[in-house]
Amino acid sequence: MSKTGRPHIVIVGCGFGGLEAARKLQRSEVDITVVDKTNHHLFQPLLYQVATAGLAAPSIAAPVRLLFRRQPNVTTLLGEVTQIDPAAREVHLANGSRLAWDHLILAAGATHSYFGHDDWARTAPGLKTLADAFEIRRRILMSFEAAEIEADPARRRALLTFAVIGAGPTGVEMAGTLAEIARHTLEGEFRHIDPGSAEVLLIEGGPRVLQAMPESLSQRAQDQLQKLGVQVRLNAKVTSVDATGLQVESPFSDGGAGVGSHRIECNCVIWAAGVAASPLGRLLASATGVETDRAGRVKVLPDLSVPGHPDISVVGDLAAALSHRPGREPKPVPGVSPGAKQMGRAAAANILRRIAAQPTEPFRYRDYGNLATIGRNSAVVDLGTPFGPLRFSGRMAWLFWLFAHAYFLIGFRNRTVVLMDWASAYWSFQRHARVVADVRGRGES
Repeated sequence: MSKTGRPHIVIVGCGFGGLEAARKLQRSEVDITVVDKTNHHLFQPLLYQVATAGLAAPSIAAPVRLLFRRQPNVTTLLGEVTQIDPAAREVHLANGSRLAWDHLILAAGATHSYFGHDDWARTAPGLKTLADAFEIRRRILMSFEAAEIEADPARRRALLTFAVIGAGPTGVEMAGTLAEIARHTLEGEFRHIDPGSAEVLLIEGGPRVLQAMPESLSQRAQDQLQKLGVQVRLNAKVTSVDATGLQVESPFSDGGAGVGSHRIECNCVIWAAGVAASPLGRLLASATGVETDRAGRVKVLPDLSVPGHPDISVVGDLAAALSHRPGREPKPVPGVSPGAKQMGRAAAANILRRIAAQPTEPFRYRDYGNLATIGRNSAVVDLGTPFGPLRFSGRMAWLFWLFAHAYFLIGFRNRTVVLMDWASAYWSFQRHARVVADVRGRGES
């Protein structure tokens, strides 16, 4: 119990799952402490827009303290959890302090997975944080700047080659936007190079892009990418990445049996291929003996609690959760923001049931569908409706994607600013967030 005598709930992580859990408890007689290692909530679906200079960071990030300013039962702390002690019901923070809980919700999200090649992170950054976005933006813009003063044609070509590894939504959106930057945004700004000659490669190990979507929409997305000038390479496995390029294995182009290996000289590589759970999952597994899957996600019970520890719940990308609907086989919950939001609300509701000595309920995920944008006037949408799936692409899909993302942004100011920025970019083809604070890559504020 907290000092007020009310149950104390500690929420680790203020992403989509943690934020929704805290909001669900807004009018409850509980005390909440939200701990996050950053001071902001990040709208990750639009993070690639910061990386490609389409939006400024404040447009998609909101200070955590501002979000809970009018929720008096929430205390926010900036800190990193380094240990979980289930016996004492405490989490230990990096600054040496400890937080006692009556109920704990872990919503720490995910990080990059390089499939055992963690050394690739230095030359192929992923996109999960604002720091990642700033670094990718720096690398993209500095590649064009370096090409402008490069005399060697082979080296200049490498500087103007951009490789995106992984053709999920992030990879597809990143590749399409890079092609637009090269062919439209930077047009006429350089004197010794033609930015439109840049090569954008989208490299995918599977047989198609956007594999979570129906095959018909996947093909439409690929067609739209190629129309933008993106070179889509499927069934291509990256075997090494270094400072000057990458090695790729892929089937022979003539249809012969076997695969061939070839090198791509490339100055800028962006990783969008793998996701792993936060290291907090391993901490919890070590402390409780709970099982994790190959991605490090915690295998939770139907009510999202940890086996043997009903006071600990795990939500979002950190949870290997199943959706339990009557009369149906349980299905894995996808690692998308609607899933994290729904899990956050469900975990909070089950905590209130435990406090009231009521039985908990199994989590049921409602799938609203998938959508991804490819570029200007290009997107694909796959929606679940009571009348069956609704699938469409092109300009209408792009408008749907635009307004859906603006709607789910946190705060009226963010929505307004983003819509104004997008309107300006649509009519002018310009991206005004092209400021790099340190061209040597030591970071950005």
